[in-house]
Amino acid sequence: MNTSSTNLLEEALIGEVIVAGSSMRGRVVVIGDCVETNGGFLLHHFIKRSLSPNSSNVVVFLAWAQPFSHYDRILRKMGCNLGAYRDSKRFIFLDMLMMEVPDGGETVENGLLAIYGKLQKAVETSYMPEGSRNITVMIDDVSQIEVAVNGSSNHVSDFLHYCYTLTTEYGCSLVTLNHEDIYLSMDKPVLFLQMEHVADVVIKTEPLTTGLASDVHGQMTVINRGVGSYGSRSARAKVHNFHFQVKESSVEYFYPGTRN
Repeated sequence: MNTSSTNLLEEALIGEVIVAGSSMRGRVVVIGDCVETNGGFLLHHFIKRSLSPNSSNVVVFLAWAQPFSHYDRILRKMGCNLGAYRDSKRFIFLDMLMMEVPDGGETVENGLLAIYGKLQKAVETSYMPEGSRNITVMIDDVSQIEVAVNGSSNHVSDFLHYCYTLTTEYGCSLVTLNHEDIYLSMDKPVLFLQMEHVADVVIKTEPLTTGLASDVHGQMTVINRGVGSYGSRSARAKVHNFHFQVKESSVEYFYPGTRN
């Protein structure tokens, strides 16, 4: 992946260019996308970033949208062998595609609690008390959780709150993806306003205001509110805006008007 373009995203995430995989401990990242500009490529970026070969960091991935083969195929093109990381317990894949959460208030709650129990166990197993290992919990995607529980937003909100507590209890990072345009017919649900409220970093991918372009796939806004759970947030959020182009094995990030 192009170093300078990758660093543009890294600068927006952490404020400076440093070794990949660091300075995200305890941070909450919320990604919002739409059909025209799917933000899945950002999940791939965070997976590869977290699984730096020079670290012992772990990713616990809750997959509600795609099977393991989907992520493995894409990450291989990026030079990251998820199969090998899964075998070494550094990539823990929790397949939710076939998960059925029963109907009814208590049964839905119990179903999500059971899923959280699996997630918590995976985190506890990977945790190192001395803090030498960062664990990143990733969810793809939140809107599919709502589908799985038949639109029970309150239960999904509780589930995400449980996931959020892992950032303080174990110093985990939390990265979530949500398809926001499925709610265009109404105001943004309270669930996602809550997610953005607790986030240290909010990333939005949107179509270009000028319409489609062959060499620019969309525009991105990164709102960085501070350093996360291990320090106080800065009083003023930093906002970064740039364009992106998704390629076969990489993504190029650039400021508007800087391409020939």
